[in-house]
Amino acid sequence: MATQPRVFARSGRRAVTWMAAVLCTVAVSAQTQVTPPKNKYTPEQDVQIGREAAAEVRREYPIIDDRQIDGYLDELGRRLIAASPANLKHPAFEYSFTPVNLKEINAFALPGGPMFVNRGMFMAASGEGEVVGVMAHELAHVLLRHGTANATKAQGFQLGALAGAIAGAVIGGGWGEAISQGSQFGLGTWLLKYSREYEKQADLLGAQIMARAGYDPRDLGRMFETIQKQANGTPPQWLSSHPNPGNRSRYIADEASKLEIGPRPDSNGFASTKRRFDTLPPAKSMADMGREGGGSSGGGAPASVGRIGEAVPAPSRQYRTARGGQLFQVSVPSNWTAVSSNNSVKFVPQNGYGESRGQTVLTHGVELGVARASSRDLRQATSTLVQAFLQGNPEMRVAGDSQATRLSNRTAIGTPLVGRSAVGGNERVAVYTTFLADGNLFYYLTVVPEREAGTYEAAFNRVGQSIRLNDR
Repeated sequence: MATQPRVFARSGRRAVTWMAAVLCTVAVSAQTQVTPPKNKYTPEQDVQIGREAAAEVRREYPIIDDRQIDGYLDELGRRLIAASPANLKHPAFEYSFTPVNLKEINAFALPGGPMFVNRGMFMAASGEGEVVGVMAHELAHVLLRHGTANATKAQGFQLGALAGAIAGAVIGGGWGEAISQGSQFGLGTWLLKYSREYEKQADLLGAQIMARAGYDPRDLGRMFETIQKQANGTPPQWLSSHPNPGNRSRYIADEASKLEIGPRPDSNGFASTKRRFDTLPPAKSMADMGREGGGSSGGGAPASVGRIGEAVPAPSRQYRTARGGQLFQVSVPSNWTAVSSNNSVKFVPQNGYGESRGQTVLTHGVELGVARASSRDLRQATSTLVQAFLQGNPEMRVAGDSQATRLSNRTAIGTPLVGRSAVGGNERVAVYTTFLADGNLFYYLTVVPEREAGTYEAAFNRVGQSIRLNDR
């Protein structure tokens, strides 16, 4: 009889332990399960892409080299990594957290772990939790491997094609800086333009990471609201690549109600870090970088040809011969200006190329360039390229069937697209593709507001018929 209470006591402790385990399991299972999408690439390939793209970012962007700011951002990042699900933390990943002296409210993370946070994001935040929320969201994209999952969606899209893909070529409004320059940072639009499905996944996983790290996930929702309020009618850079899935703050708050928030970390460093930013040289804008020849401006090419929104003259009836290095020659209207980059040349009329709402856009003119082909089948390679355009600009769509045609006496394919123009209304875009002798894809692209299509039709036809490729 004397031992019986001890037996009951042990049973009671087992019951308590079992009940605690059950409650813990219920708490964990209550959160939304986020499953990484299908991905045919390896984590090591994510790292390779991210490493090369990050090196380009560091060369082109005004990176902040300040021990206090660097240390603070790294501390936040490491805190979030520690709170991330173990099954998503691939050993190959190379995490880094880098501050950038740019005004835009923006942050982005590249495949494999490199993350960049603009000074503008810190300045817009009212507290540490809001910055942490955006970082957790970006980290979730890395952990879920959304960048290479995007590439997986495109049939025939190969890793080797990523470097040369012109997924972010500047057409119309909302396309961002010019990406078609042959650099690894050209991956940006393809790898960082997410679907609403992926955005919601990153919101939910980011909220879960925040809670485990000791932050209220509702801070993420509040930061989204801050970004929207500060937009003043102009879509901010961050939201242009992170489309709103709808009811964002609401479903983040719903997710937060299912989560247990861990011990709150010391956040005293936030105020001192914001003061430290004030001691630095003034932040630049992306437009400033374009005018200075930095960022994605194309190494000396004009940042603009006139001013977007002002009257654009009709194509001249006089033509001149222009060349694209040793690759091609073409006849273009004499009143069009050449804007060159590493793997493309645009020919644009006055006021047809320049800044609009913080973005560099092409509203009138043509572009000729080279992209890495994803396949030796022309239709498949063209489809991959077109899908890259559509992925980069949600407002653009295919406007008809692709048609067989001729380009420089070669078999070619023409694909019509339609999108929103930076000068209002719709714009018509046409992409013509053919193979070069080395297997790369040559493209000829035209863009014009729909209301002016008739004025430019003859010029576009004459330019296309005059193209002579010299690769053979």
